[in-house]
Amino acid sequence: MDSNIERQRAERRRMMLEDPIMKVIPVIALPMVISMLIDAFYNLADTYFVSQLGTAATAAVGINNSLMHFIRAIGMGFGMGAASYMSRLLGAKKGDEASKVASTTLFTSIGFITACAVIAFFVRRPLVMLLGATETSMQYSMDYATYILLAAPFTAGEIALSQSLRSEGSTTFSMIGMVSGCVVNLALDPIFISTFGWGVAGAAAATALSKVVSFCVLLVPFLKGKSLITISFKLFTPSKEIYAEVARMGIPTFLRASLMSVASVVTNQYAGSYGDSVLAAVSVSNRIMMFVGSMVMGFGQGFQPIAGYCYGAKYYKRVRVAFWATTAFGAAICLVFGALLYFLAPQAVGIFTSDDAEIIRVGVYMVRVQCLTLPFHVWGMIINGIFQGLGKPVGAAILGLSRQVLALIPIMIIANKLYGVDGLMNAQALSDLATMIIAIPLLINILGFLKKKEKEPDAVTEGSKTAEA
Repeated sequence: MDSNIERQRAERRRMMLEDPIMKVIPVIALPMVISMLIDAFYNLADTYFVSQLGTAATAAVGINNSLMHFIRAIGMGFGMGAASYMSRLLGAKKGDEASKVASTTLFTSIGFITACAVIAFFVRRPLVMLLGATETSMQYSMDYATYILLAAPFTAGEIALSQSLRSEGSTTFSMIGMVSGCVVNLALDPIFISTFGWGVAGAAAATALSKVVSFCVLLVPFLKGKSLITISFKLFTPSKEIYAEVARMGIPTFLRASLMSVASVVTNQYAGSYGDSVLAAVSVSNRIMMFVGSMVMGFGQGFQPIAGYCYGAKYYKRVRVAFWATTAFGAAICLVFGALLYFLAPQAVGIFTSDDAEIIRVGVYMVRVQCLTLPFHVWGMIINGIFQGLGKPVGAAILGLSRQVLALIPIMIIANKLYGVDGLMNAQALSDLATMIIAIPLLINILGFLKKKEKEPDAVTEGSKTAEA
């Protein structure tokens, strides 16, 4: 192994295990926050450009969000399952094994998602109908789905490479890859939609090309030897051990992400029954809330490799300190930006429509009620991060299932039946409250587990004072 890479690994491990936590978290997390913000901004911009084509077109973007969520769910299952494992391997000084995991996961996820996309491509019409397309939004939805499926292999590769970089703490490289794709998307949206006159298909084509660009940019650190992990087909090792470890955290991640897609389909089905305006309002409000939530999600994703490194190196107390530090960052973001968005909700929703009063009415209410429960939603994401970082699949699976299966979908069905569109508007916020009720006992359990681990003879205590600094 290249001595330079070994030296870089040692330096990164020292930073993760010895530098003050309040310094490490921003260093690792800020690039992820920036990339998540830009990704959320791109989603808002994409919706804005499409909204100029009318309500049905805006609704079609919301429909295909479910498709994109599902593709990403598969990719995140592979990518985050591998990232959790790789962080723990790097913390335990097993960098070469981490490279085998990264290579195996990359090629496997690309192959699997490509096969799924080929099948879906030939059943696009029934697929978008299942996702909630109405007669007026059908053609728009099919046009958008075509390009999303064509780009699926690059989406898989982008996620796998990004998660590999994040697992080693190279979040700046990950940020550059994601941001480059978003910039390309923002530049191409108006050209493809308006200048070329491609409409909704143009927005989807811009999204597809952005995935290709991100994938290529994310490959650069690996090709130039700038990463701590090596990607090579020679390291492709489809062993039972690797797949089993990736599946331990990958399956809960896939369940959480795919059930988000299922919940989105259920929401779209109910919203579509009230017309394209309500369906478009749901799409707009979700993307606006994603903008604030993505900032905390960035901190959560930055926390996960720190937790994995520390747990792999048996710095158990440092994991707890990092968790509470990340919680503090998340709480500050929620209070400041949640309050700001609550008061600016009419202006935020109004950007996406000029003459549809129903979109504004429904959209503003949904944004405001979700701002009130934003701290619960955000803390749930951070709690899930500690289970992922430590490689605890049961807790991660319960949290993943709770928000969608145990909370959102049942609440959506009951609230819609009892209160109609008003129930639909409150379902997301109510599910955030219900999820937190489930999450708190799990958090108490995992923190108690870490305290017990701190008392074991092989636990590292030398870094405790540094960790608390």
